[in-house]
Amino acid sequence: MSLFWKVILIALMGIVILKFSGRKSISQMTIPEVVVMLSIGTVLVQPIGQKSVGKTGMVVALFVAVLFLLEYLQLKINWLEKLVTGKSKIVIQNGVLNVPELKKLRLTVDQLEMRLRMAGITKIEDVKTATIESNGDLGYELMEDAKPLTIGDFKRLMGGYLETQSVEQQDNIFAELDNQQKDHPKYLQ
Repeated sequence: MSLFWKVILIALMGIVILKFSGRKSISQMTIPEVVVMLSIGTVLVQPIGQKSVGKTGMVVALFVAVLFLLEYLQLKINWLEKLVTGKSKIVIQNGVLNVPELKKLRLTVDQLEMRLRMAGITKIEDVKTATIESNGDLGYELMEDAKPLTIGDFKRLMGGYLETQSVEQQDNIFAELDNQQKDHPKYLQ
């Protein structure tokens, strides 16, 4: 088998192995998981280890080329992106945990709650939808009542409040200053 096909075969084997290992990034892995991943990488490189610096450089370049090719193909072929990268998994829907999906992701409720707390969310019931993205990050949308007030919302609320206030205050105490009235009220004369 030629060196080119060895590299492609080993890269694809590595992707398959890492795909089944889970959706955690290095920062989210435990120490044993990091050790296992590094060991897998070392084992994958063993068959193509060469004594020549030139061949080693060529192998590294082929790995990078295969990575770029896969990324390009994922942009063009939708099912390949789903197969290689995966898609988001819903773990909370309308404030209710999706326990079967958590089990598939091998994610405990405590780990999910930790991610929610890191996002500033204190109650699961406040979450309309939460997903574990293909890169392992948490994506979420809050319930309507749990969403923070934005400046745009505040301006709309204050605009409506100020309009009702101007209508209610027809009897303006500053009217004589605004109209430059010279007559004093009768009760002061």
